[in-house]
Amino acid sequence: MTDTLVTTQVLVLGGGPGGYPAAFKAADLGLDVTLVDMEKNPGGVCLYRGCIPSKALLHAAKVLNEAREAAELGIIFGEPTIDLDQLRRFKDKVVGQLTGGVGMLSRQRKVRFVQGRGQFVDAHTLAVTHADGNTSQVQFEYAIIATGSRPTVIPAFDIGSERIMDSTSALALPEIPETLLVVGGGYIGLELGSVYAALGSKVTVVEMLPRILATGDEDLVQVLAKALKERFATIMVSTAVLGMEEVEGGIRVRFRGLDGEPFEDTFTRVLVSVGRKPNSAGIGLEALGIAADGKGFIPVDAQRRTVVPHIFAVGDIAGEPMLAHKATREGHVAAETIAGHPTAFDPMAIPAVVFTDPEVAWAGLTEMEAQAQKRPVRVARFPWGASGRATTIGRSDGLTKLIIDSVNERVLGVGIVGTNAGELISEGVLAIEMGATAADLELTIHPHPTLSETVMESAEAVSGQSTHVYKRK
Repeated sequence: MTDTLVTTQVLVLGGGPGGYPAAFKAADLGLDVTLVDMEKNPGGVCLYRGCIPSKALLHAAKVLNEAREAAELGIIFGEPTIDLDQLRRFKDKVVGQLTGGVGMLSRQRKVRFVQGRGQFVDAHTLAVTHADGNTSQVQFEYAIIATGSRPTVIPAFDIGSERIMDSTSALALPEIPETLLVVGGGYIGLELGSVYAALGSKVTVVEMLPRILATGDEDLVQVLAKALKERFATIMVSTAVLGMEEVEGGIRVRFRGLDGEPFEDTFTRVLVSVGRKPNSAGIGLEALGIAADGKGFIPVDAQRRTVVPHIFAVGDIAGEPMLAHKATREGHVAAETIAGHPTAFDPMAIPAVVFTDPEVAWAGLTEMEAQAQKRPVRVARFPWGASGRATTIGRSDGLTKLIIDSVNERVLGVGIVGTNAGELISEGVLAIEMGATAADLELTIHPHPTLSETVMESAEAVSGQSTHVYKRK
């Protein structure tokens, strides 16, 4: 049975960190908004099965690691006991609290929320299939597509075994496996691998490329790799996975390394984390006259407008980088454009953070990118071993790095590896966006003793000697 549910000015399909901020912004600008999503409340993969639950578990992992390392401070806890059921409850409570809060904000803004799976019928109609099997229609003037992404599935690894997990099933914490193979050395695999290693699993990471976090700055990644080698059983790079089969008590995996010789090993569980793909199929793009590109992304302009002028796309569906905060800004731009405001998505820098321990964060131009572009830059590095604050908390395993234009000394890129790097990177993003120079950072008085001082001292090193690092000339 199909009924016309509602007529609305703005339809938002997808309630993740691109969709619900777009809906909220449009409502704040006085538009009538309908948000369609399959979950009970808005939040999307990020809140339900991604950013938020993973960070809750990573916090638990950090507490475990700090408890084990406290002996250096003269504080002896003994080996922690892990209550897996309570850890799951904590994670689920966090998710419930935040998604419930977003639902309340939706109601306060009078955003019409429709639970169900949406598919476009034509350029002004969306069909919604509800959980009970009934369908309804939403008529709209404008639409914002924010359907997000899902884990990439490798057919050769899809052998129907519950022992093979993706990021979603890994976050459910089915057990603490004795051994865990993580296929993929990107941020998702390293974050979840860190969780399971802290809980007691012997974690092996396999990566086809020559190093983990291949797109990250090499100086920063080296610091992380050194720390992970102490926590993980093995990190294998330049190694391909040839196949998997379920055997008694685990998954037998066949590999081929750099020497070309195949070898195999058996693991209790396997986590496949080789990226994500946009959810562009099955939403009726063909009915709109919109074609996704070869990677499944929807092409958009600076206002996030598709080839159909009244239809927009934001977030993972609209291209790289597939990051929640990028999606949120895009959602705001789309809503502002619909409301008639002059706006564009044109950031100078989009920060990226890997929430391992230590964290890795960067924004703007990397040293590798500068070399590839043959751009004249100066690189300043400040090791955290020279930071008073890092030393007092026993975390001198860090580095702050600036990429500076050689001609005008503007800050082009910032990279940080170390505890709380994700909290520190925003100063770098602001510096890049505002066109700040190295001198601007150097002359900004930072509180002492803090980790943020490492940004100031990196800037000092651009023009001469940093206070706490001396290099012979």
